Amino acid sequence: MLKKKNSFVIFYFFFTFLIYIVSLPFLIFLSFKKKYKKSIPARFFLFKNPPFEKKLYWFHACSLGETRALKPIIERFKEVNLSVITNTGFEEAKKLGSNVRFLPYEIFLPFWVKPCKSLVVMEAELWYMLFFMAKRRCRKTILLNARISDKSYSKYLKFRWFYKKVFENIDLVLAQSKKDKERLEKLGAKNIKVVGNIKTIFKPNITKHYKKSKPLLVIASTHAKEEEKILSQIDLDNWQVVVVPRHPERFDEVFEIMKKFKNPVRLSEIKKLDDFVLVDKMGELINLYAIADCVILGGSFVDNVGGHNPIEAAYFNVPIISGKYYFNQTALYKEVEGIEICDVNEIGKKLENLKPTKIKNKANLEEIVRLIKGEECMK
Repeated sequence: MLKKKNSFVIFYFFFTFLIYIVSLPFLIFLSFKKKYKKSIPARFFLFKNPPFEKKLYWFHACSLGETRALKPIIERFKEVNLSVITNTGFEEAKKLGSNVRFLPYEIFLPFWVKPCKSLVVMEAELWYMLFFMAKRRCRKTILLNARISDKSYSKYLKFRWFYKKVFENIDLVLAQSKKDKERLEKLGAKNIKVVGNIKTIFKPNITKHYKKSKPLLVIASTHAKEEEKILSQIDLDNWQVVVVPRHPERFDEVFEIMKKFKNPVRLSEIKKLDDFVLVDKMGELINLYAIADCVILGGSFVDNVGGHNPIEAAYFNVPIISGKYYFNQTALYKEVEGIEICDVNEIGKKLENLKPTKIKNKANLEEIVRLIKGEECMK
C-alpha cells in the first residue's frame, strides 16, 4: 500500500513538472502583464516568495472573495500564515496580517512547505501536493467551507480516483451543507462536519462615510459586456449611479463605456459622490453598500462568470437585482432572502418595486474556530 502511494506521488510530481516545462514560455509571457506581474513570478519562479518563517496556523485561499471571507476567523488567532493565488487575493491578505505568501506551483511545495500547527484550505483548492506535504509536516489538515456545486459535481465524479487520493491527506472537512457532505463522501472525504457557509459570517469594515444626493444605485462587480447592457435599462435622471468593475485593469475601458450614457467622473478624482461615478479605487464597495438604495450584482448577466457574493450587500438589507447566471454562487444565493432574478431587459421594472434582502442562516463562527483549533482548545 505504501509502495503504491509513493509511486503515485513520484508520478504526480514528474507529471506536474512536465506541465511546468511545457508552460514556461507562456508563463514568462504572462508575467509581463499587469494582472499577473506579482503572482506568476512568485508562484512559478519563487521570486520574493520564501517559505513561511513561523510555525503558525496556515490558512490558504484562492482569490479576493475567499480571502475576505476568512477575516472573521483569522481575527480569532493572534497570528497566522496566509497564502493566496491571485494578485487581488494577495492585496486583501496583506490587510489581515504580515505573514502573506503566494502559494507556489506544485513542484516547489516539497521544498517550500515548512511545519505548521494546522493547514486550513478554503473551498475547492484541492492541490494534491499541498495536502500531501502538509499532512506530513503539520499537526492537522483541514478543508474549510467545502462545497461541490451542481454544475461541477459531474466533473468531480469523472476524476473520483484522483480526489480520493487528495482526501486521503485531509483530516477534517467542514462542509457548507448536508448535500455537500454527501457529495464529498462520494469523492472519498472522511470526517465531515456540516457547519454552514462561512461567507455568511460577515463583519463590514466601513472606511469612509459617503453622502448621497438622491437614491443611490450601485452596479457592482461588473464584467465585460455587462456595463452597457445594464446602463441602457436605467433612468439616470432618477438615480445616483456608481459603477464598480470587478477587475481594476478594466477601469479605463468602463469609463469610456459610461461616456456613452452620461458624463461620468472617477471616484479617485472627487471628494464626494457625484451623480454618475466610476469607482476606480479598491475597497470602496462596502462603503457604498452601506448607503445604497439598490444593488445590481454583476457577473450574473453574462454566462461565463457565474455571479458574485450577495452576502455583503444583504448584510445591509439592500434590495439586490441579479441576472440568471449565478451558478458559482448558488449556495450563497440560497442564503439570501429577497434577491430579484431577471433578464437584463427587465431591470427597469424591478427598479420600480424594490424589496429589502435578508441573510437567512449564518454559520456558527465559534464552532468553526473550535474545530480548527481542535485539541488546542481543550488545553
